[in-house]
Amino acid sequence: MAYTDASSILTPTKGFLSSYDYSLNPYSGCSFGCNYCYAAFFATTQQNRDNWGYWIKVKDNALQLLTKWRKKPLIDKVIYLSSVTDPYQPVERSLKLTRQLLQELLDYHQVTLLIQTRSPLVTRDIDLLQKFDKVQVNMTVTTDDETVRKAFEPLCPSNKTRLKAIAEVHQAGVESCISLTPLLPVASAHTFAQQMANTGITKYIAQNFHMGKGKFVANTREDALKMMEKMGWNDQKYRETIKILREYLPELSEGKDGFSAKKVGIN
Repeated sequence: MAYTDASSILTPTKGFLSSYDYSLNPYSGCSFGCNYCYAAFFATTQQNRDNWGYWIKVKDNALQLLTKWRKKPLIDKVIYLSSVTDPYQPVERSLKLTRQLLQELLDYHQVTLLIQTRSPLVTRDIDLLQKFDKVQVNMTVTTDDETVRKAFEPLCPSNKTRLKAIAEVHQAGVESCISLTPLLPVASAHTFAQQMANTGITKYIAQNFHMGKGKFVANTREDALKMMEKMGWNDQKYRETIKILREYLPELSEGKDGFSAKKVGIN
């Protein structure tokens, strides 16, 4: 882990997140290290790309940069936390940088906030999240199969743990969504859908795992594709799974539309 000073903390969004005003990333790198993560390719060196998941840079001046916005408060701006890192990765437990940023946004601004994470640690900040007028937590849950999860997300919490955490957030009265992005092979679509429906959450986003696009980090592509092939996962299987999921989760959205601020219902 290293500390660095960032030049800015709020980045204007475009493309996939164009319906938001800014993205906010407290960290560079991510110790969850999902081997399909697109964020790895924003790393500035080949070494960092190849070692994705095993390094992290803390934006030491993140709070200081955000306090500068007090002169021109963020009123009705829509912020995505976070686009190229996880705001609740393990180091956050001790540093509490994300929590400090949330407190700053609460005390001095009036923003709409979307939090994207795959960490149960988000439950720690329920007390702050309940105070936002407009906030939603998206929990990434990719499969019901722990063998698959360990192959693609070996450093991440189990999907069962994530479901329990987002259910707790939802039960605390905080708007919640389950993000099946990317959707990896599942053992039982019916059982998986029932598990998600049992959380009481009604918002869902899904996106296919595009095996023919992009790259994998740390030379994982070959093993990952072999697993996909062995499990018979392809576009047709994805569509069949989505059809079953919709039987239990009728408000499930897909792709960019599902991620839009308007679609998730916070703007």
